[in-house]
Amino acid sequence: MGLTIGVDIGGTKVLGGVVDSAGDVLVQTRRDTPAQDPGETADRIIEVIKELSTAYDVQAVGIGAAGWVDETRSIVQFAPNLAWRNEPLRERIQQAVGLPTVVENDANVAAWAEFRFGAAHDADDSMVLYTVGTGIGGGIIIGGKLIRGAHGVAAELGHAVMVPDGHPCGCGRKGCLEQYTSGKALVRFAQADAKARPADAKRLLELAGGAPEAINGPAVTEAARQGDEVAIGAFGQVGHWLGVAFADMVQTLDPQVIVVGGGVIDAGDLLLEPARASYAEQLAQRGRLPVAEVRAALMGNLAGVVGAADLART
Repeated sequence: MGLTIGVDIGGTKVLGGVVDSAGDVLVQTRRDTPAQDPGETADRIIEVIKELSTAYDVQAVGIGAAGWVDETRSIVQFAPNLAWRNEPLRERIQQAVGLPTVVENDANVAAWAEFRFGAAHDADDSMVLYTVGTGIGGGIIIGGKLIRGAHGVAAELGHAVMVPDGHPCGCGRKGCLEQYTSGKALVRFAQADAKARPADAKRLLELAGGAPEAINGPAVTEAARQGDEVAIGAFGQVGHWLGVAFADMVQTLDPQVIVVGGGVIDAGDLLLEPARASYAEQLAQRGRLPVAEVRAALMGNLAGVVGAADLART
């Protein structure tokens, strides 16, 4: 199959692009997402597809949606940041644009992009992606295939319980990974330690105007880069729990590569170094056996577009 269109839909944007079989984006366009109106959101998606297909001869469409997509890759069952509830998105789009369409979860399409063209492009069997942002997303590829589960909602990696009876999670459980490794967790750790140890958080507090409750993610990253002890420690706490999660995943699935993406990965080694150290410590008794290498994601903001477009070829 030749050119396809990938569309990445989040709470604020509809980003689309024409993608070739090598994973290169030839052209892209975007619209704002009218998040509270399913009909208008579909209209924006259709506008993007029609604009792109007018300029290029495309053969199929892949859509990455921030929500739970059913096993048939057609219905968005629930989207936390959009108004979709059992939305028959594939049927609506196919009828409007006249092209074969596939709908998939946004973290899954990002995982597929990293496996095919990004950080794990040299892997021929398996990869696990952790997206570390406001929350934690994930994608799992085994045997060269995306693992979706019986109902299409596998790889909710952020909601594995790490700390029994720990911090409450939005999913209704307590102690989920997301509560210890996400961007929100990073800020929570930094705020708490800045209150307890203000002398060690001078730069962090300066960036926050002196108020611990005003500390945000960019401030933690900037302060950590400038040597602020509390900010560095917050990344250390997030990295520790991420490394524990990696070790559990290796013991369960033994993938070739673990890839870390999402907004927090912009911090680079501030996050990856403590994560890798914790990972190695957790697997100390497996020292004689090969384990998955931990790599930073490479596809950036276009991962959703490229992954969705490539899945439309399968």
